[in-house]
Amino acid sequence: MRIEAGDPADADAVAELWVALAEEQTAYGSRVDPAANRASVREAAAGHAVADGLLVAREDGVVGFVMFHVEDDANGRRGVVENLYVKPAHRDRKVGSRLLANAEARLSDRDAEFVSLAAMADNEAARRFYRRHGYRCHRVCLEKPLESDTDSRDER
Repeated sequence: MRIEAGDPADADAVAELWVALAEEQTAYGSRVDPAANRASVREAAAGHAVADGLLVAREDGVVGFVMFHVEDDANGRRGVVENLYVKPAHRDRKVGSRLLANAEARLSDRDAEFVSLAAMADNEAARRFYRRHGYRCHRVCLEKPLESDTDSRDER
């Protein structure tokens, strides 16, 4: 298993893995449409590869990936892990841990002061994985569904 910088040529494989990730996340309440976002994710993966923000795990093809970037905001210079995914057949082999550690090292090299990421609230396996790697809850995002246009407009 090799962890290495992704190349724009990996964008199709990464987009396919992202679709699998998004499909898995629907079990935890994600409303992202995996198929409808495939093209934009492919474009984002290619852009991240050019900007050195894509790492892939290879073993007879791409079996996992992590996308990340640095941003400056009022809290300082933040590394952001956007997506991390490993094919189910390659899980529990430290592939995700290696991808995350390599991304963190690259973010540190870019002077990030801390790293942020998000996980679905109900995805306990992902939250446990990140806790094992030192991540702690910092901010909680709350949501409330609004009435649909047809429900509320008729009553006005």
